[in-house]
Amino acid sequence: MSDNQLRLVWIYPDLLSTYGDQGNALVVERRARQRGLDVARLDVRSDQPIPTSGDIYLIGGGEDRPQRLAAERLRRDGHLQRAVQNGAIVFSVCAGYQILGHEFINDLGQREPGLGLLDVVSVRGDGERCVGDVLGDIDPQLGLPPLTGFENHQGVTHLGPTARPFARTKIGRGNGTGDGTEGAYNGTVFGTYMHGPVLARNPLIADLLLKLALDVNALPPIDDRWYDALREERIAAAQQPA
Repeated sequence: MSDNQLRLVWIYPDLLSTYGDQGNALVVERRARQRGLDVARLDVRSDQPIPTSGDIYLIGGGEDRPQRLAAERLRRDGHLQRAVQNGAIVFSVCAGYQILGHEFINDLGQREPGLGLLDVVSVRGDGERCVGDVLGDIDPQLGLPPLTGFENHQGVTHLGPTARPFARTKIGRGNGTGDGTEGAYNGTVFGTYMHGPVLARNPLIADLLLKLALDVNALPPIDDRWYDALREERIAAAQQPA
């Protein structure tokens, strides 16, 4: 962050914005403004270049063909990789999460190269689709409360040696590997299968992104009663017997 302005980039809303994932950008922007920060938000469509000067980049989920198109254009653009090299923070969801890995299976049934920003590989699961509420414990190193979200994916994502699981599931499938992992992160790059939108259900994740961008250990407190009520409602619903 420079010039006292937080630069927030929402990537390809025309391709990757299912299940209300654009709400993640709204939550980060609002929580930054509530702390008195000057926020410049840029929604970058898939026919536009990705700026390299952003502080926080957000990527949502999408259907199989838009995911392939997004991966092709992001590889060709190359600017997101450069932004990460410059220290930018990236938070990705579902299809966006798979794109950040080494490869995934596209809508043509072929292996599609990702951006290699996370040490993960995604394949298509042979079992039933992962759908429903998820509860889990976020990696203790991140110092965050339990994760709540909604998953809807057929993908199975395997973590390589340099990727850490973002969370461990108590309810739900997460990465779909059967080992209880959900999402992955490495440094300032994060991926998750959680919709919800996930940052509305887990506002302290949004605060983590802000702290990383600002290079601070703490942020001024704000009124979280609305978020707390939403979290309590969704956690209680997930714990109800099927």
